[in-house]
Amino acid sequence: MVERADSGAVAAETSVIPGVGQRRRGWVLAGVAVVLGGVLGFHRLVPNWPGRVGSLIESFLPWGGVLVVVLLVVALVRRSAVALVALLLPVGVWVDTFGGLLLPGEESGGRELVVVQHNVSDENRDPAGTARALVDSGADLVALEELVDPQVAAYEKALAADYPHHVVRGTVGLWSKHPLSGEQVVDIKPRSIEEGWSRGLRAVVRSPYGDVAAYVAHLPSVRVGVGGLASQRRDESAALLGCAIADESVEPVILLGDLNGVVEDRGLRPLTSQLGFAESGFAFSFPAAFPLARIDQVMARAAAVGHIRTLPATGSDHLPVVARVTLE
Repeated sequence: MVERADSGAVAAETSVIPGVGQRRRGWVLAGVAVVLGGVLGFHRLVPNWPGRVGSLIESFLPWGGVLVVVLLVVALVRRSAVALVALLLPVGVWVDTFGGLLLPGEESGGRELVVVQHNVSDENRDPAGTARALVDSGADLVALEELVDPQVAAYEKALAADYPHHVVRGTVGLWSKHPLSGEQVVDIKPRSIEEGWSRGLRAVVRSPYGDVAAYVAHLPSVRVGVGGLASQRRDESAALLGCAIADESVEPVILLGDLNGVVEDRGLRPLTSQLGFAESGFAFSFPAAFPLARIDQVMARAAAVGHIRTLPATGSDHLPVVARVTLE
């Protein structure tokens, strides 16, 4: 009985030793920081099964910076030196991955096209107002998705004066200040989608700096549910588009589109593996009411996509994005 009492007393004394619980919490915070840094730096190693969890994490990867800030505040409140040291890992990884996007774009070298990408929404009630907002950007090229009747005629009328050259194929279109040629449909339809679905086009832009192959695409939507990220159709469509661009003989190449994915998403690897994307600017474009991700993309080959930014909201659930593309 005496031994048990002594043991209980020792346990009681240990439980009230100042700082023991605090140190433990500090190590827990440090562990969370290391895991977060590992996910940010090695997200490609996260398996994509079940539920395409890897793609889901990559879709919101830049927001890992918010988690870093939260951990930093908690570590400061707890006065945990070990947690603060551990936080250097995710901070360094985030800055290395996304820090460049915070910098202003470099000055143009002269051989530059300004391009706008916008999913205008098939429920847009003010297509004429949307068109006027895009004209105000002064872009050389304007790519639109979710073009449906009778809205197409409204866009054609509103954009005609500033963009005398245009092509519409299916529900996507390209308006240009410069002549177009070689207009054609690009088949990016997944096998499980019925005939009549057309969301890809290609045209050659006769720019002042030479011919440019321009692609406009709207990849299938993805959904987040209890089973994870449903992106099979999007991934299949991205692979088809990647094959078409790989076979393109005209250089440079510019891709504008609602790709329903961020550039870190492995589902877009068929595109990001051969095309460059914005060097600065986050330009979160969806949803317009509270943008969480940039799924409207501008990519290029044999050209550099400089600063990308969003334009003010239109009648769409997406924000327009505008970028400078410098041709090599």
